[in-house]
Amino acid sequence: MYYRDPSGAPRWSAVPKTDAQGHAFLPVYEADEPSTQPAPKPVPDPSRKILYYRNPMGLPDISKVPKKDSMGMDYVPVYEGEDSTDGTVKLSPGKIQRSGVKSEPAERRALHVLVKAPGVIQLDERRVSVIAMRSESFVEKIADVTTGSFVKAGQPLMQIYSSAISSAAAEYLSTINSKTTGTIEAFGRGSRQRLVNLDVPEETIAEMDRTRTAPVRVQWRAPRDGIVLERNATEGMRANVGDVLFRIADISTVWALVDVAERDLGSLSVGQKVTIRARAFPDRALSGTIAVIYPQVNRDTRTTRLRVELANPDLKLLPDMYVDAEIDVGGDAPVLTIPTSAVLDSGSRRIVLIDKGDGRFEPRAVTLGRRGDGIVEIKHGVDEGEAVVTSANFLIDAESNLKAALKGFAEAADAPAAEPSASSHSHSHDHTGAQQ
Repeated sequence: MYYRDPSGAPRWSAVPKTDAQGHAFLPVYEADEPSTQPAPKPVPDPSRKILYYRNPMGLPDISKVPKKDSMGMDYVPVYEGEDSTDGTVKLSPGKIQRSGVKSEPAERRALHVLVKAPGVIQLDERRVSVIAMRSESFVEKIADVTTGSFVKAGQPLMQIYSSAISSAAAEYLSTINSKTTGTIEAFGRGSRQRLVNLDVPEETIAEMDRTRTAPVRVQWRAPRDGIVLERNATEGMRANVGDVLFRIADISTVWALVDVAERDLGSLSVGQKVTIRARAFPDRALSGTIAVIYPQVNRDTRTTRLRVELANPDLKLLPDMYVDAEIDVGGDAPVLTIPTSAVLDSGSRRIVLIDKGDGRFEPRAVTLGRRGDGIVEIKHGVDEGEAVVTSANFLIDAESNLKAALKGFAEAADAPAAEPSASSHSHSHDHTGAQQ
């Protein structure tokens, strides 16, 4: 519509321009143009006692008598009863409506809090077997089994020849072929144990008992159902004592090792239910329980490891596969809660505003518990059914700070003039409080 002087002086321009200091005139739009009707002057209520007059712009300035500010606006009277001494803040209905103040009662309800953490699939240590030689041997034949093959318990893996096994077998046969009963009981038991100590399969020993002949080669079979993780055997190779030729793992049950943050450790316990989702199959939720909480904290990541046992009947969960875990630590027991938006957090304490009705609001310190789903648990400070402000609480908090500042200036103004040192001290103290 036009341009006005940036200093507030009564100078206008129809086109953009600058003042003597080089500051640009400010544009005034049609929506900004004030009404041509003069603002109504505050009319004192003769039936109520006026305590003081406050600055109409909210500045911490009061007066004992009616006056105007630098822009010609009348100071607003503050009546007895409006300046509450019980710690509450009182707002007019119009201000409450303009601010959009909303309240909600504190109520008891189940609070579901999810602890989320990443993890990785690992083998169940109790379901891993190795085939290692207990004597110097030679691998003569290997079945059609490779790394990654699925084998059944008892399935042939390889045939080996060992001079130590052949010697022990001959000794055993000579014992069981003897007709001396005492020799069989005393010496025969020891020679059979020697075969067992060499890890000769029980079925091979039984076959020797039946046929009374020593085998040239010994058949080695899979000790369990599972996946071949390692195949180190090669036909014709010599295997030394202790060499691992096969490593087989049963992955029908696997572990999910989950790393949870140190701050969540206090809400976890063995037996809690865990939902696991593999990143390879995000739409598939697997259910398990916490089996072990490892007794150490990683000093670098500040996490603690949990072990969750998972059934894996279709064998889709593979070792080293990444997963995401969700643990509900809230429980089903109802607790007293309020919306999270109702809490004013100053860093050192948490405040909520209690709606006392008739435009009165009481600031109150509270002790909080767990958070989740947009609500927070209240341990101390609010009773069930009390209404707390959930929106525009920052505006009410600002109003309370302003009133505290005005009250401080009023007390400073009322200080006896005959005691300058006390008055000066009181004013300095209250001014500091107003700044805070």
